Amino acid sequence: MNPSNPSTDDPFGELRQDAADVASSLRSLFGMDSAMADLDPAGFGPALGRFAMSVASDPPALTRSAMEYGMRSAQAAVTATLRTIGLDQQGPVEPAQDARFADPAWTTNPLFYLVRQQHALLEGFLQDLLDGAELDEVTRRKADFALRQALDAAAPTNWLPTNPAALKKAFDTGGLSLLRGASNALRDMVTNNGMPRQVTPGQFRPGHELAATPGSVVFRNRLMELIQYEPQTKTVHAVPLLFSPPWINKYYIMDLAPGKSLVEWAVQHGHTCFMISYRNPDETLANLTMTDYLREGLLAALEVVEEITGTQQTNLIGLCLGGTMATGLLAWLAGRGEDRVRSLTVLNTLLDYTVPGQLGVFTDETAVQRLEQVMDRKGYLPADSMATTFNLLRGRDLVWNYVVNDWLLGKDPAPFDILSWNSDSTRMPAAMHIEYLRSLYVENRLAKGELELAGEKLDLTRINQDSYFVSAERDHIALWKAVYAGARLIGGTVRFMLSNSGHIAGVVNPPNPKSKHWVGSAKTLPADPEFWRQQATEVAKSWWEDWTPWIAKRAGRRQAPPPMGSTMHPPLEAAPGSYVCEK
Repeated sequence: MNPSNPSTDDPFGELRQDAADVASSLRSLFGMDSAMADLDPAGFGPALGRFAMSVASDPPALTRSAMEYGMRSAQAAVTATLRTIGLDQQGPVEPAQDARFADPAWTTNPLFYLVRQQHALLEGFLQDLLDGAELDEVTRRKADFALRQALDAAAPTNWLPTNPAALKKAFDTGGLSLLRGASNALRDMVTNNGMPRQVTPGQFRPGHELAATPGSVVFRNRLMELIQYEPQTKTVHAVPLLFSPPWINKYYIMDLAPGKSLVEWAVQHGHTCFMISYRNPDETLANLTMTDYLREGLLAALEVVEEITGTQQTNLIGLCLGGTMATGLLAWLAGRGEDRVRSLTVLNTLLDYTVPGQLGVFTDETAVQRLEQVMDRKGYLPADSMATTFNLLRGRDLVWNYVVNDWLLGKDPAPFDILSWNSDSTRMPAAMHIEYLRSLYVENRLAKGELELAGEKLDLTRINQDSYFVSAERDHIALWKAVYAGARLIGGTVRFMLSNSGHIAGVVNPPNPKSKHWVGSAKTLPADPEFWRQQATEVAKSWWEDWTPWIAKRAGRRQAPPPMGSTMHPPLEAAPGSYVCEK
């Protein structure tokens, strides 16, 4: 049916034409103009515009969904009315378990019960429209993400008149909580780009409460500092351990706090440990590429480790993007016939980007092009852009939870070391960031064996070292099945580990009663990750405790610790160094 030439036997013909005109206006409103790139670099506006056009082009389906939504809303109102006279009637929808609605008033108070019902019905209505829309997968993913953000923002818990806990707090404090909340909101508008604080500044400081494992900076170039940690055992393994953190965040997620530090754990188990601490780049480093991060980052660090310890081989451990680069280094060395790495440990790391997780909404080609326009002006991606992106991936927990806590309840954020690290954001050099997004997320060149760095094409199948892969079942950034797919790409013997945590808690995972993991016994990984999980053994321990004997077998004999630094690379300053403190 051509909506521009409606037939007389099509009762919806004129409505289709009007809907098409409205949808065209909506597309403009939601940012189809390239001038909106600064405000909407991920392209959510165009996705919502296409969603609106698809919905409007099918009036019968829209009418059916709207009528059902209206009838169920009326049913919810009737149910709430009956509850006012003591009848325990159930509404038209049974909302899922949701910590936001933990207050008993959402069940016992008819008005709040109705508000929650209506919000759940609205969610279902929009989801029904989205399910029925004819959209390509990228557009659907973006529209779904944008609608979810809007629904989370509109949740009744975020607004004072419809938040029973906030109203009760205001009554109990004589309005003082409202004054404190207003003060907090004003402060955040002025000092935190309008986002609610997750942490109170100054509670956790690198070199004090965080990143506190003793050591010294023994090397520095324009891109990174290399920290050597002081031994804490009388003897150490002969093969040192080099940590490769992501440069999207500060390194100390791997050295969070005493008792929660992976590098501290390794030092206390007899490993000579080195850590890369990347610089927070500015416009002077705008042209850095992934090749520069290989040469001046990992490769330069490896050379210093070899010189200080006198070893010919080093064990590598990398997290997230740092794990991707560590794996790339092994492929690069294999291409040159160099056997300088004994084993590889990678944590929550993607090698195959076919399934990019929630970050996929920010990493399609159109989004990368828009982001490129923004970054070209400054030479880097601002730190607050990175922070906002990652916060929105878990908006309920990292944004709206603090709107309620800080602004409605008038409280200060509870001290939390992981969120202090999360708030310590970094910038991204323009050239490297665009290359990273396009080469890996858009084109998946590493998995295809097509990525070239520093003159070598990286072929993961040529890696023959033993490797240890850690994934997390609740990881929303590196989905565990995607990590599994990457683990199957490399050569050598692979030990694959699935922990019961998320992207960060899967790393900060010291032994505790809640820890558990699954590990398989087969020497090769089957093609189907679900089959692997069905055959895997559940172990009620942290993966740290499984990794400790695994890495010890690959770390050589015990001997006296090497000196801190060397004549060529003397200690420059105490850990955590200078780069980690750059804002």
